[in-house]
Amino acid sequence: MTLRQNVLGHGQVKVSELAFGAAVIGNLFSPVTDAQAEEAVMAAWECGVRHFDTAPHYGLGLSERRLGAVLRGMPREEFTISTKVGRLLEPADPGSGGGDDLADGGFAVPATHRRRWDFTAEGVRRSLESSMERLGLDRIDVAYLHDPDDHAEWALTEAYPELERLRAEGVLGAIGVGMNQAELPARFIRETDIDAVLLAGRYSLLDHSGLTELLPLAAERGVGIVIGGVFNSGLLADPRPGATFDYTTAPSDLVQRALDIKAVCESHDVPLRAAALRFPFGHPAIASVLVGTRSADQVRDSAAMLLHHIPAALWADLKERGLLPPDVPTPEEVN
Repeated sequence: MTLRQNVLGHGQVKVSELAFGAAVIGNLFSPVTDAQAEEAVMAAWECGVRHFDTAPHYGLGLSERRLGAVLRGMPREEFTISTKVGRLLEPADPGSGGGDDLADGGFAVPATHRRRWDFTAEGVRRSLESSMERLGLDRIDVAYLHDPDDHAEWALTEAYPELERLRAEGVLGAIGVGMNQAELPARFIRETDIDAVLLAGRYSLLDHSGLTELLPLAAERGVGIVIGGVFNSGLLADPRPGATFDYTTAPSDLVQRALDIKAVCESHDVPLRAAALRFPFGHPAIASVLVGTRSADQVRDSAAMLLHHIPAALWADLKERGLLPPDVPTPEEVN
């Protein structure tokens, strides 16, 4: 398989159009074995994926350790790795309880550490140093401010300037913000010199809110966008009653809309998953689509779906039926 490489924003960092989201191999919601994690990362590499995204938050460092265990054996100049800052991991009080971590972030891992919000300059440095240690790598290509929703001023005034300094020193190749909303990242684009935004769930076949301000602003300022959550946590992968949208049960009208989109896709011999993966690339600011996968088979399926032929008539049909806004940009037909 051949996956296109795109430059992330106005910098020099390149990302493959399909990115490996490593939250799942940090035991998101349910356990994944070391062997399964290794197989998934190796399958991504074999499919041409060269952009890997992780965070300390994912499984209390487990995601970074598992990802690094595989990538350390790959040529360093051939891949891009992104991680995040804003949460420091600290040893948990032995008397505070044990068990898994599902109540605090949804990761099925022993509660050996606790997360502490920290958007100070020192916190940024400590976080990146710890991430490199867990990854076993000598540098990180992209660092995102992770979910600063409730800490916007702190992140803007303390964490962001430190990321900018580290980029100027050559420690980081690109800097940005990763969030599940579009409004605050737009503010970061207006007020800072970030290279990238990791936008989860806000630009998909069902949710176009990223198009209101964020994506046009990113295109104007030369900021690269990595899109996560193209399946909206499940509904666009397998639409049916009881399916999830944004990690809660999808309302019946949204389920019906997803089913209608699926029917149009099938009339053009296109799987819904393929259309969901390709749709974001209609906008010029999009550099990569990130998919979280827990098995080698899921990785291979994602790569195959992304490369599936989609006729231009499919997008026109969706617009004609009112299932896409008439002015939403759609991908060009690629053979």
